Amino acid sequence: MNRSAPRNATADNQLLIQTLSPAHRAPLLPLAKRIADSGCNMADARVSTIGNDTSVMLLASGSWDAVAKLETALAKLGRDEDVQIVHYRTTPREPTTHLLPYLVEVIAADRQGILVKIIEFFSRRDISVEQLSSMRYQAMQTGADMFQAQITIGIPAETHIAALRDDFLELCDGLNLDAIMDPVKF
Repeated sequence: MNRSAPRNATADNQLLIQTLSPAHRAPLLPLAKRIADSGCNMADARVSTIGNDTSVMLLASGSWDAVAKLETALAKLGRDEDVQIVHYRTTPREPTTHLLPYLVEVIAADRQGILVKIIEFFSRRDISVEQLSSMRYQAMQTGADMFQAQITIGIPAETHIAALRDDFLELCDGLNLDAIMDPVKF
C-alpha cells in the first residue's frame, strides 16, 4: 500500500516557469494573474532585463489540480510568438542548514574571463553559487570599461572562513580586482 502524500498536498506541487521576451512585452502581469486565477501562489520571482529582452522566472506552488490548471493556462500564453515560455514541475528545495550564505562583490576594469576565474575558485572548493548578477558599464569620470558582480554563495559550515577569505582576496589581488566577501545579513 502506497502511503505517499495526497495528490492535493501543496508542499509537493511546484511549477517553475521561465519566459524570455522583448522588454516591452514582458509577461510578468499576465503570468501573475494566471498563477492567482489558477489557485496557486507565487513562491518566488526573478525579473531581469538584459539588452532589449526580459527574462521572468517564477516559482508557483499550489494543490495538484491548481498546478495542472496553471499548466493549461501557460499553454495558451505560450502561443504568443514574442514570448518564449518553458515550465516544468519541480519539488521544494531541501533545507541547506549546513551552508553559510555569503555575499561576494567584485569591481574591476573589465577584462575577459574575470567571472570564469571567480566561479572556478568557488567551484574547486565545493562552494555553491546561489545567485549571481554581473554587468559591464563605463566609469562616469573616465569612461573606462568596468565590470561588476554580486554573487551569493553557500559555504559549507565546516569550511574555515578566514582561510577561504584570505585565499579569495589573494586571487583578487593577483587579478587586480576590488572585492569583498561578507556574511549575508537578513
